Amino acid sequence: MKKITVLLGLLAMFTFFLQGQDRIIGKNFATRSVVIAQHGMAATSQPLATQIAIDILKKGGNAVDAAIAANAALGLMEPTGSGMGGDLFAIVWDAKSQKLYGLNSSGYSPKSLTLKYFKDNNYEYIPAHGPLPVTVPGCVDGWNELHKRFGSMPVKDILAPAIKYATEGFPLTQVIAYYWKANARILKKYPGFVKVYMPGGKVPSEGEIFKNPDLANTLTILSKKGFRAFYEGDIARTIADFMAENDGFLSYDDLAEYHAEWVEPVSTNYRGYDVWELPPNGQGIAVLQMLNILELYDIASMGFGSAEYLHLLTEAKKLVFEDRAKFYADPAFNDIPVEELISKEYAKERAKLINPDKASRYYPAGQPEKGNTIYMTVADQYGNMISLIQSNYRGMGSGMVPTGLGFDLQDRGELFTLEEGHFNTYAPRKRPFHTIIPAFITKNGKPWISFGVMGGAMQPQGHTQVIVNLIDFGMNLQEAGDAPRIRHDGSSEPTGQKMNGSGWLNMESGFDEQTVLELELKGHKIRRSHGGYGGYQAIMWDEKNKVYYGASESRKDGQAGGY
Repeated sequence: MKKITVLLGLLAMFTFFLQGQDRIIGKNFATRSVVIAQHGMAATSQPLATQIAIDILKKGGNAVDAAIAANAALGLMEPTGSGMGGDLFAIVWDAKSQKLYGLNSSGYSPKSLTLKYFKDNNYEYIPAHGPLPVTVPGCVDGWNELHKRFGSMPVKDILAPAIKYATEGFPLTQVIAYYWKANARILKKYPGFVKVYMPGGKVPSEGEIFKNPDLANTLTILSKKGFRAFYEGDIARTIADFMAENDGFLSYDDLAEYHAEWVEPVSTNYRGYDVWELPPNGQGIAVLQMLNILELYDIASMGFGSAEYLHLLTEAKKLVFEDRAKFYADPAFNDIPVEELISKEYAKERAKLINPDKASRYYPAGQPEKGNTIYMTVADQYGNMISLIQSNYRGMGSGMVPTGLGFDLQDRGELFTLEEGHFNTYAPRKRPFHTIIPAFITKNGKPWISFGVMGGAMQPQGHTQVIVNLIDFGMNLQEAGDAPRIRHDGSSEPTGQKMNGSGWLNMESGFDEQTVLELELKGHKIRRSHGGYGGYQAIMWDEKNKVYYGASESRKDGQAGGY
């Protein structure tokens, strides 16, 4: 009898254990608890960078101070997706004014490089690497504008952690080490790359301590002279001289005359929640267009992971990405019908083209009346929140590493088209179509969620899926990012490339085979692929309990942390 009692007790304990784990093992995807804290929260794609942000917050710095500090560290620790040679976009919730502010810190093309040059040299597309796709790096002037408007700590204190890690070194994390090796295979032939990113002639591996004394020196100059020293002075001259020596076009004047731009975020209301993105030259309004179409359907009744929902999501994406290819570009060069594109009326007209039973092979662009990356978010004890995304494009960028500076220059210019008459046709001092997009959600005029998803054309698809997971399927902040995703590859591109047929529907592990079969019967070409679904970070403000929730998904090395 005693043995039976003991066995029953053990069984009860085991059952309790299983019930406690139902959130994980009862679903087709693994997840974990959200992080909850009262005073501040940070979520980045590298744990050490998250800790840096928290340290800044604990010292009394605000969300913007902490975001700049973490971004500077990520340029060192995750050069596979970020760095001073790239661009930056941000949405800031300012607690004092109770208002959102948008920053477009994407750089323009060199003044001396013309469309004629590409035509005369028989280019069909702008190369992915080398000197030709290099545009002005907007990142550091983004820091400058953010700090001038919202910052509270001295620049030297903000950059001190990144300088310390660049000097003393840090251990490489798993996912970053993988992408570092993949990038190095392609970029090692370009000037300066091996010296900085392959010390001793080899790629650093997971757990290995990496130092970047050149980057430490560059950051030290900025900490003493201010962020504009990147564009005016020795750093800018070094970049310009390096480009001139290596058949490049980026000049000192291109750098000195560049300034980031404050822009008004745009929004749509999705089932009572206001979803905010930045206007073009980025692709953020694609999210708003997709949500407007999806809102016309009862998504919740379809169920997460159902063929009905995934078919509708894919068809909405196809519709919107044709508009993306046609209209999204630098508004300084084009009259872009943003209000019309994100209107509810336009969504209703476009949705009429969707066949609920069959995948389309082609949708025309509409006629409205009238682009690897890091994402991070920080919230502070004062109620401020920042949604920030930053990138070199194509992982580590162009491969062009200016002598003695310790960072790679971006290759964002590859996203121009050489097709004349297109909104996104290459021109001097023009900003290319951009893929990186920060997001923000408010409810009744109050902050709710700051979030983003990394990964080129995956970003608007990822934003949309996260929002639907949260609002339609009732997932919590962590589950919404961990849930399996789809990625449709196809539709015309802003570079002028035309995609034939219906494209591929990539499906992450976690969707059942019956769903796959049903989608194939509707005409979708399915591909089971392991990567390319983005990397998600998010912070949610709980107005009732006055606490922050933080989430960082397992597809990256990241971490959410609070205090």
